[in-house]
Amino acid sequence: SSGINAEWPLRSGGPQHQYVGWLNDAILWYVWWVFLGVLSSIGLGFGLHTFVLYLGPHIAGVTIAAWECGTTDFPSPPYPDTIICPPAGVPRHRITLWNILNKIRPESMMWGLGTALGELPPYFMGRAARISGQDDEVDDLLTNSEDTEEKKSCMVKFRLYIQQLVEKSGFLGVLLCASIPNPLFDVAGITCGYLLFPFTTFFIAIVIGKAVIKVHLQMLMVVLLFTRNNLKLVEEGIESIPYVGHFLYRPVEEYMNQTRITLHRSTSTHIQQSQSTLSIIFDVFIGIMIIFFLVAIINGMARRKFRNHYNERYEIILNETDDSISSCY
Repeated sequence: SSGINAEWPLRSGGPQHQYVGWLNDAILWYVWWVFLGVLSSIGLGFGLHTFVLYLGPHIAGVTIAAWECGTTDFPSPPYPDTIICPPAGVPRHRITLWNILNKIRPESMMWGLGTALGELPPYFMGRAARISGQDDEVDDLLTNSEDTEEKKSCMVKFRLYIQQLVEKSGFLGVLLCASIPNPLFDVAGITCGYLLFPFTTFFIAIVIGKAVIKVHLQMLMVVLLFTRNNLKLVEEGIESIPYVGHFLYRPVEEYMNQTRITLHRSTSTHIQQSQSTLSIIFDVFIGIMIIFFLVAIINGMARRKFRNHYNERYEIILNETDDSISSCY
């Protein structure tokens, strides 16, 4: 009977069914953004750039829709899957930067939380290397065998700089590293783990830095870029590029016109639309980035396995050499 009682809210047609369905959709929606955040930061430098591919376009779409519709109260459903303007009789309000930021803040902060979670593996890898006494493994995590000596030296120097910053500033040092858009934050995570920096302090610092401070800077940058006046300046700048400006502006104009038509359609209207040239280019770009992400991960795993196998063989040969030398005496 417990199973029947657990499924009753979903099977019954009462008002609770609507709320359970809404809660289920909301959970899936925010888990999706956390997952994208994890993909963005995990992989020791091989992360998928999900801000550029997903969160940035979402913020830009909401910003464009807010200025076009004169409100951020988009009908839900279909929002957030699809953005359309509310009917003509619905009152509008003055669009402000704060209104748009409030609209996109939940998705953005969930994405930022995901990026913080994605930084945990480097921390635990550095911590494991320190506890096991394999100090050389820390520098191996930061470099590849294909890297030049100059690049390896720069990475080691950067790790030592981060180590000094963390040792002197502690929580504030980690918070500073996490708050600045920094593709090398893996170095800070590995260094904090190697220094046995308290996990709770480390995690709180990166959550505040990435899910609050850094993500608001990124939100602000995209929203300001796609406000009505700035967007016109961008379009005019593209069109004014000598020789190729007209060709570059055409797909942008096509995309914006199609977006306005989509925004102003009725919730019950289904418009069959062909993809704009800009949408097709962006879809191809996403496909290329995902392929590159998968290839980079496979290549990195193969390199690491080869290096471990090489080190094991080297130790075996070294031990055999020592034994043979000892037997001579």
